[in-house]
Amino acid sequence: MFTERAEVQVRPGVEDDLEALTALYHHYVRETAITFDTVIFTPPERRSWLLSHPEDGPHRLRVAMEPRTGRILGYATSGPFRAKPAYATSVETTAYVAPDAGGRGIGSLLHKALFAAPAGEDLHRAYAGVALPNEASVRLHERFGFQHVGTYREVGRTFGRYWDVAWYEKPL
Repeated sequence: MFTERAEVQVRPGVEDDLEALTALYHHYVRETAITFDTVIFTPPERRSWLLSHPEDGPHRLRVAMEPRTGRILGYATSGPFRAKPAYATSVETTAYVAPDAGGRGIGSLLHKALFAAPAGEDLHRAYAGVALPNEASVRLHERFGFQHVGTYREVGRTFGRYWDVAWYEKPL
């Protein structure tokens, strides 16, 4: 278990987290353009997603929580970048922080734990797509060594408008 501060612990995600993780993600689906999902999922519908992030291996789930209350404050994942075999050494990363927990360094704690986890794995690059505008996410990725490699213009439509997505990469 990775502990940076007494009030926040980062650990691997487990099946008991499914309901809280799903609820946290629902906020971003309903209220923001940060994710391009347009409908919410039930926890059973999200179960296969959670199980695709085992404690070891290249595709991981890290959860930040308040140890005193057990409340989940955010999560970060590394998952497949693309389905074809030649992409197997690349991962796509993402992170979501509870809306009332922003500005506490939780995104940084999650990224630190996420990138410590794949040490020794056969991974070459990490990629992250950032729906724009999202200065906080851009700063976070740059702080962790991601470099901007391009922007897809008006690639996704949600909330009645088109959104750009900036792509970042990081050597592992």
